[in-house]
Amino acid sequence: MKSVRLTGIRKLEIVDVEKPSVSSNNEVLLKIESVGVCGSDVHYYETGRIGSQVVDYPFVVGHECAATVEEVGEGVTSVMVGDRVVVEPAISCGQCDQCRQGRENTCRNLKFLGCPGQIEGCLSEYIIMPQRCCLKMPAKMSFEQGALCEPVAIGVYAVEQSGVCDGSDIAILGSGPIGLSCMAAARAAGVKNIFMTDKIDDRVAVARNNGAIWAGNPVRENIVTEILDQESSGMDVVFECAGQQETIDEAIELLKPGGKLMLIGIPRDERVSFVIDKMRRKEITVVNVRRQNGCTEDTIDMISDGRLDADFMITHRFELEDTQRAFDLVSEYGDGVVKAMIEF
Repeated sequence: MKSVRLTGIRKLEIVDVEKPSVSSNNEVLLKIESVGVCGSDVHYYETGRIGSQVVDYPFVVGHECAATVEEVGEGVTSVMVGDRVVVEPAISCGQCDQCRQGRENTCRNLKFLGCPGQIEGCLSEYIIMPQRCCLKMPAKMSFEQGALCEPVAIGVYAVEQSGVCDGSDIAILGSGPIGLSCMAAARAAGVKNIFMTDKIDDRVAVARNNGAIWAGNPVRENIVTEILDQESSGMDVVFECAGQQETIDEAIELLKPGGKLMLIGIPRDERVSFVIDKMRRKEITVVNVRRQNGCTEDTIDMISDGRLDADFMITHRFELEDTQRAFDLVSEYGDGVVKAMIEF
């Protein structure tokens, strides 16, 4: 089978490797159909690491995918050969204190697709996953929509954790796929007053055209002033989806007293800081969002029944042989790209 391996900084190679086979009762052999290129994949592509997670070359990245069941182990009961599935990329142990508390996203023994030191990713024609990570797709859902469920579920989880509802005023700083997922999930929760920002004009336009009541570019305008001119009391919740010090600072300025800051973006720097005087006086709550914690199935249902529309995020499609071109495009934010999909 073909597999796309990261072999160095900004180097991807397509190689022929042995097709995996089912070796235990609960395993499922999956034929990959569609893969989304994620910002974290691009971090590994550009720098070879995210924080303490360092790539040991060669390595296969990728974790947003949908697939067809090719073979199942004898103990598999939840899916059968031919089923179309969304792949939940997190494999939790189910036994540790975190799993027992319903915090599988912080499982102490967690393994995640395409994460260095854990398991190789899904940029291969076939992969093996446990049956609990194979979530059946409704017949009317496309493989592309299935692959979108992973990033969109992060937005669903973030909105769930934030407690927003109809009547909330929110800002989303960063209008890439995760910021737009937060927007789509917030709209599904009934939120109407959504303000968004991004340094890329094409993404500002995408946000404005798909649910934000206002969207602006901080390179050319003071987004704090612009937003507070419209909602002088401030934001109930700010979703920080850029992983930048400047957006964290903007969030503190935008939040009203008692507001909540949701940290979702992955900073490339080892440390970030807060203006503690303003943060303390406003009594701001800070919540770190770690992946999607059990929200993938809800996301499948929401996309399938039309409560949540995420199709607008797909802007580019590539064949497997053009994977490096896809990664370069996403890395350079070229051609108005939001979500690039690799089609098998």
